[in-house]
Amino acid sequence: MTENPRRPAALRRAKTLPPWSLLAAGVVAGGLLGGAYGVVKPPVYTATAYVVAVPTAKSDPASALGFAQAYGRVATQLAVLGDAQVWAGVPVKTLQQNVQTATSPDAPMVAITATSPRADLAADMANAVTRALTQHAKGAEAATNVDLQQFARAVRPTAPSSASPTVTGLVGASAGGLLGGLLLLVRPRRRSQEEAGRPAAVPGPALAADAHGAL
Repeated sequence: MTENPRRPAALRRAKTLPPWSLLAAGVVAGGLLGGAYGVVKPPVYTATAYVVAVPTAKSDPASALGFAQAYGRVATQLAVLGDAQVWAGVPVKTLQQNVQTATSPDAPMVAITATSPRADLAADMANAVTRALTQHAKGAEAATNVDLQQFARAVRPTAPSSASPTVTGLVGASAGGLLGGLLLLVRPRRRSQEEAGRPAAVPGPALAADAHGAL
């Protein structure tokens, strides 16, 4: 069967490209897209403040550790964030979406982390939630016998915590190379198709007679 002369020349040239060209194209395309994403996406800054639960004379370290775990869950509740929004200057919804807490099973400490496209706002939100949480804890100190104190203020971050364009470019290149490799694996082989289209070979009379005699 002859090749159609009207077929575009670009398509004919694409069939003659080596198999590794698909993998290289995936790496280049993924790297360009990942680098562009890193440039277009705004940076994200992260700031963290710490509070520590101190037992009073009527309590013990084990109780302080337990209340620290509880305060870590309370810090992101509406009762605390409602007061924190006044000092942070942002709505409660912004605090709910961008403030997280973490506690330790070994130390009575709560880490309050805030993220924002602005470095100063990230620190302000973390400190605002810390201030609101310690004030709520002081109101219940008579019942808990635990004093929640500020351990370290959040400082303004000097560098974004989000990935740089170089990192996103490398991630995109890896993903593009993986996709190109998968497409290369599922790519039909021309030789296999040609062999599948050939009719099965029929043995000649001599070979058939020898096979019948052997049986």
